[in-house]
Amino acid sequence: MPLAANLPAYDPQVEVELAQAEVLGGRAQRAIGRLETVLQAAPDQIVAAYWLAAARGAAGDWSGFNTGLQMARNSHSLGVIAHAGGDVAALLSDPDYAKQVGDALYGAHNVAVASAAYACAAAAPGASPMAMLSYGLSLQHQGRTDEALAAFVSACEAFPQSPVIRSFLLYILFHVDDGVRRHAEEATRWSQAYAAQPLPRATDFPNRPLEGRRLRIGYVAPGLGNQLRQFLVPVLENHDRETTHITVYTNAPAPFEVPADTVRVLGEMSDTDAARLVRKDRIDILIDLWGHTSGSRLGMFGLKPAPIQVSWMNYVQTTGMPAMDYVLHPDGFIVPGAQAHMVETIWPIGPVMSPFRPDPRPDPSPTPAKAAGFVTFASYNHPIRLNDQTLEAWARILLRTPGSRLILRYRYYVDEVLQNVTLMRFAARGVAPDRIQFHGQIAQPDYYRSYAEIDIALDPAPCPGGTTSMDAVANGVPVLTFAGQDYYSRTGIVAVGPLGLDELITYSWDDYVDRAVELASDIPALDALRARVRSAFDASARCDDLGFTRMIEGEFRKMFALWRERREAGR
Repeated sequence: MPLAANLPAYDPQVEVELAQAEVLGGRAQRAIGRLETVLQAAPDQIVAAYWLAAARGAAGDWSGFNTGLQMARNSHSLGVIAHAGGDVAALLSDPDYAKQVGDALYGAHNVAVASAAYACAAAAPGASPMAMLSYGLSLQHQGRTDEALAAFVSACEAFPQSPVIRSFLLYILFHVDDGVRRHAEEATRWSQAYAAQPLPRATDFPNRPLEGRRLRIGYVAPGLGNQLRQFLVPVLENHDRETTHITVYTNAPAPFEVPADTVRVLGEMSDTDAARLVRKDRIDILIDLWGHTSGSRLGMFGLKPAPIQVSWMNYVQTTGMPAMDYVLHPDGFIVPGAQAHMVETIWPIGPVMSPFRPDPRPDPSPTPAKAAGFVTFASYNHPIRLNDQTLEAWARILLRTPGSRLILRYRYYVDEVLQNVTLMRFAARGVAPDRIQFHGQIAQPDYYRSYAEIDIALDPAPCPGGTTSMDAVANGVPVLTFAGQDYYSRTGIVAVGPLGLDELITYSWDDYVDRAVELASDIPALDALRARVRSAFDASARCDDLGFTRMIEGEFRKMFALWRERREAGR
């Protein structure tokens, strides 16, 4: 009997499983050979294609990793579209159809699959601005920052007269190398292109001294959804109505009763008409809460309808606009050189950016590792924040804490392509897929209940979390953060520093990893830390709504006094 007759039949699935073990076991080169053989015999083996990319990354060939991952992602996305009944051939020939398919997928949060359809629509001659923007956004929401940047640049070049399109370019710049500087330069270019009109002098405004009248403050945001509800409403409710008059300007009616003297729904009103309305309201200090994000009213601010204009809350970066006088920064943001990246003057406001009012919370819970026997790390942040630096650190933490797991929760993680890409990024660094769990978006009260499943929240860097970090500490979960060298990368300091939890602030990646391992290695100490976090939050300046509001009113009065001095001096 020939020897070959005694050999087992070739099974591609078994070969892929063996290759997976080789990648995770440090035998990447053997895995590469095995997987290349599988793909020669079965080119449509998507799992093999994904793992071949991971094997190349594990072998140190990161260029090969990126190329292989792109090929696997594209094949997988087209397969998902076909399986859902889509006409893959029509994507290439009919850009309107490709846009429709992309819209349907994007609306279901399948952003990675959507990008395969949007790519066809955006590449067509005469592509619409929405096709190009949608393509860029679908890339952005996967964390494919360099590709998203290129897509937005192409959209800006195709439609140079649109300030809205160019605003999309500004956000992505914070997630690329040297982002703070590049954002500042682009914001200045935006202002020069779309808001370069002569500014009025202080003497051009009729605003009288405050003696005998209230300071008139205006807040501007496109909407007042959950985020602003938790941060802004505590301030609105606590303004001293005897000394301040509050007007809120929003594009759409709020889903709740707004605690303000006046609410102006701007709707589709032009920036010019909106500016006239602000002037008619005789606003002393106009505060933008949105910056260069969708729905903003920066065009109105560019017309300088109020003598003092301030950027705050959702946009602490520079707008690039000389019409903006100040940007409010908490103490943790103040670093040498920060002012050089700001057109606005940085105005310090103390330890916190604003109050934070959590939704109704479940009762405090012990750290879940006490019952589970293993530590659960988590991040509820947008996938764009999961850059290679962050992922490398998290992989090191998982490898040094045997049995631990990492939960990634965000609405885009329902996308199976994004899931597989993320798993391969970890696998290339030695982390098995069963250590990572994906969870989609959930509503209250289940959202807050889910924090009872988390031992340690890992903050990404250099683009830390914001609301997610506040939700975590409000529910007793320690947030480990890495404080960078620029103001934007120090958001985590503002989340945990005012709580007196300096042991959760690190200043290097090695320190970050070591601290996570140290926390995970002592479950009783971790449980004791958890017991401190929620009470520390409740006792912090974040929960002193009245004290913060009185402080910020005092700062606004200082701004007005400075303006009055300039006006009296004829400047």
